[in-house]
Amino acid sequence: MPRAGDPLPPAFYERPATDVAPDLIGKLLVHDPHGTAGSLRAGRIVEVEAYRGHGDPAAHSRNGPTARNASMFGPPGHLYVYLIYGMHWCANAVCGPAGVGDAVLVRALEPVHGVQLMAARRSRTRRRTRCRDLCSGPAKLTEALGIDGAHDGCDVTTAGGISICDDGWVPADVTQAMRIGISRGTELPWRFYDADSAHVSRR
Repeated sequence: MPRAGDPLPPAFYERPATDVAPDLIGKLLVHDPHGTAGSLRAGRIVEVEAYRGHGDPAAHSRNGPTARNASMFGPPGHLYVYLIYGMHWCANAVCGPAGVGDAVLVRALEPVHGVQLMAARRSRTRRRTRCRDLCSGPAKLTEALGIDGAHDGCDVTTAGGISICDDGWVPADVTQAMRIGISRGTELPWRFYDADSAHVSRR
C-alpha cells in the first residue's frame, strides 16, 4: 500500500465536527490489529457525516452523557463506536474539546490494503461482495476492518491498532449534502463525500 504517513494529531480533531468532517475525506482509516503486514487493513475515507452534540437533534450526545455515548464526550481524536439494530457497529471520530459531544461518522471507505482480508470478513454475512461494496456503508466498513465495541474509546492519533493517517492524497471534489439514514436533523447539510469515488454509500 502507499505509505500511510503519520496519524493525524489530536489538534486536528480539536475543532467542531463540521470543520473536521470535510478534512477527513481522503485520509486513511487503518486497522493493524497484530502489527504485521499480513493483518493490516486500510481504506481511504470517501464519505462522512458530522454530528454537533447539544442542539443537533440527530446526535447521540444531544441529551448529555450516558453509558452508551460516554466516548463522544471524551478527548478528541478517539473513537466512538456504537451498535445499531442490535447487530451493526458504526465508528466515529470524536471532535471538539472534551465534554462537547461532537463526532464525525465514517460512512464509507475505498479499500486500499488488505482487500482479501476485508472480503473474508464480509463474506461471513454475504456470499460474495464486490470490492466497491466492501466498505460502502458505516456498518460494512466496520465489519470489513474488524472494528467493534471493543474499540470504543480507542486513540486514533497514535500508530498501531486503529489510526487515521494522512498520506498526502487530496480529493479533487468534496461534495456537501444533507445527512442520510436519520429521521431528525435531515435539513442540515453535514454530509461530505468524494464526488469522484465509486465507493460512496449513496449519491
